[in-house]
Amino acid sequence: MLLVAVAAVRVSSRSGLPSLLLYLGIGVAMGQDGIGNISFDNAELTQVIGYAALVVILAEGGLGTKWKEIKPALPAAAALSLVGVAVSVGVTAAGAHYLVGLEWRQSLIIGAVVSSTDAAAVFSVLRKVPLPARVTGVLEAESGFNDAPVVILVVAFSTTGPIEQWYVLLGKIALELAIGAATGLAVGLLGSYGLRHVALPASGLYPIAVMAIATVAYAAGAMAEGSGFLAVYLAAMVLGNAKLPHWPATRGFAEGLGWIAQIGMFVLLGLLVTPHELAADFVPALLIGLVLTVVARPLEVFVSLLPFRIPWQEKTLMSWAGLRGAVPIILATIPMVTGIADSQRIFNIVFVLVVVYTLVQGPTLPWLARTLRLGDASEAADLGIESAPLERLRGHLLSVSVPTGSRMHGVEVGELRLPKGAAVTLVVREGTSFVPSPTTVLRRGDELLVVTTDPVRDAAEARLRAVAEGGKLAGWLGTGGSADR
Repeated sequence: MLLVAVAAVRVSSRSGLPSLLLYLGIGVAMGQDGIGNISFDNAELTQVIGYAALVVILAEGGLGTKWKEIKPALPAAAALSLVGVAVSVGVTAAGAHYLVGLEWRQSLIIGAVVSSTDAAAVFSVLRKVPLPARVTGVLEAESGFNDAPVVILVVAFSTTGPIEQWYVLLGKIALELAIGAATGLAVGLLGSYGLRHVALPASGLYPIAVMAIATVAYAAGAMAEGSGFLAVYLAAMVLGNAKLPHWPATRGFAEGLGWIAQIGMFVLLGLLVTPHELAADFVPALLIGLVLTVVARPLEVFVSLLPFRIPWQEKTLMSWAGLRGAVPIILATIPMVTGIADSQRIFNIVFVLVVVYTLVQGPTLPWLARTLRLGDASEAADLGIESAPLERLRGHLLSVSVPTGSRMHGVEVGELRLPKGAAVTLVVREGTSFVPSPTTVLRRGDELLVVTTDPVRDAAEARLRAVAEGGKLAGWLGTGGSADR
């Protein structure tokens, strides 16, 4: 099954479809109406495993979030995650009630469930269309932040008793978000400090420690009655921007765990659904999805981002890029566990809605981005730097990869102007390694080995990144990296 899922990633990359659809298809094919003929209807187990998988997926997403890109987008993302979620829930619930005839409780549950977006689904179809940093930052931050308020709303609406007043829900959301944010930042800062100052005996322990710290953040946030999902995302984002040792290996390990979590979660969700029961809820799902996609999502984006000076082209793309993924289907199991009336119908509607509208929106996103002229192929790739601590020598060995588009191309080694205590000791070019001279010209695709003493390690990395972004005149023209002065 894992091999089939890995092959499905290749298919999805060529077709432009998010891989979640193929994983769901594998689960459905293995189910009781498929070739596997496996009977599975344990919604509670699915919810537990789904939550665990979401922790891993959010951690992997947080580790890959670049602070310099997401920082300018935080206010807009916060508005989308709070005001936008409220608008989306209200409009979608009204559509479900008046167009489909669902009771208000069921309508509110569906409205809350489908208000969560999935960055993995968005970027899996936009990987070939580089977007402006502001658009990617807002979409990525929104998907990391809006899970928390949505989970709170779904749980509140899925209780068998009366629904709490709106101001009580608002206060609960604010409190849980504050606790989750504080917990996540605290765990992330403590964890990054520990990993940077304690040299582990094996490089393979760093990825394990990073994922363990992210999981501790979720546990601590949940035990403090805060938002564990927000805690794990923020803790992972702090860790991902902390310049930890052996970072490429850690990133690859987290990405592999994220893929396994997605595969297992979607296959299990596909097993849970019964295909022959979906026909009766197909038209209601299309109607609710139409309201969500054409009315609720655009209204959510334009109302939430009204105070921000964002061009209409970017708002239009954000409106169409509100893809739904794993979270809505997992959250749809909550009313099944709590025993809400028509909970199976809610799950079926959400399942059909996610599949159909991902099929519609996914392949058309790259076309829309090109039509709106939002592709930005000129952005340079980030400089890849891996650090290996040399504990006994009180130094660090930096492995630096020069990507395509980096302004380090054409710079001489001497023009790097690294701080005293740092030096380029080896260059690997096209499989051949050599010791560079000060006049050696660096090229795209080169790999450098830079040895630094412990006190200047951060300054050396800052200088390397500054040259990669600003070229040989970095520092003189206001680009970061003060080591050259």
